[in-house]
Amino acid sequence: MNTQNNSITPCIWLDNEAEEAAEFYSSLFENSKVDRIIRYGKEGFEYHHKPEGSVMTVEFELNGQNFLALNGGPDFKLNESASLFVYCETEERINFLYDKLSEGGSINMPLDKYDWSPKYAWVKDKFGLSWQLDIEAINSPQKIVPTLLFVNDKYSLVKEAITYYTSIFPDSKILMEYPEKDYLLFGQVKLNGYLLNLLSGGKMTHNFDFNDALSLIIYCDTQDEINYYWNKLTDGGKEVQCGWLKDKFGVSWQVVPKILNELISNPKKSSKTMNAIFGMVKFDIKKLIEAGNE
Repeated sequence: MNTQNNSITPCIWLDNEAEEAAEFYSSLFENSKVDRIIRYGKEGFEYHHKPEGSVMTVEFELNGQNFLALNGGPDFKLNESASLFVYCETEERINFLYDKLSEGGSINMPLDKYDWSPKYAWVKDKFGLSWQLDIEAINSPQKIVPTLLFVNDKYSLVKEAITYYTSIFPDSKILMEYPEKDYLLFGQVKLNGYLLNLLSGGKMTHNFDFNDALSLIIYCDTQDEINYYWNKLTDGGKEVQCGWLKDKFGVSWQVVPKILNELISNPKKSSKTMNAIFGMVKFDIKKLIEAGNE
């Protein structure tokens, strides 16, 4: 898997469509491919009601960026609170993605000129994932940017979230801020070299909020790194399980040791490692390695 900007990786929660989705998305972008596929072992049915041998996770790259698709079951559904913002740069590119991504899905905002862009659209694809498409260019190799939409009682918290996230991640910068009277409408930050957009849904009522369907994975080399991000992001938030947590805004994160995929893709260690994972809240690298070696 590509290590560029590997500090944060978006994870897309699906039911049984992870492989299909990864192949579909990879067909739409240059410099894209499906990487490693990890399958459920015998413990899959017990924990996720998935048959042994079925696809658990699919690592894939879009435009050289890392993504993960997870067959986690029907518990969480994708919604507009988290989307992928694509800086398309050309008329041909935005038209192509608009047609392909809206096919079998739905259109929130049709491709058109808007106050903030000469050509823009917001669509939901056939798997339920939301995409924002903008013809404008971006001065970064990262052309696909996860975007968090703060709605309802959180609509005015974009500035607070920007300050919060940039205080946690090293090598962080605030790149853009667009105010709207008494609150921040839009912000773009760089977190450890990775771009993230934050958007306010305004004062109107929305029928969705952040959930686990799109989470952000932080891959860590050491236990100290895991402890650091875990403690910072659960402050005001809450621990979940298996390395998942929710921060104080309700955004889902996974704090994961880089060695994990190596352990669970090893046929001799996978089952024991998975059993250890399902018994953990915050990951303990030493215990994972010990479990795999038993």
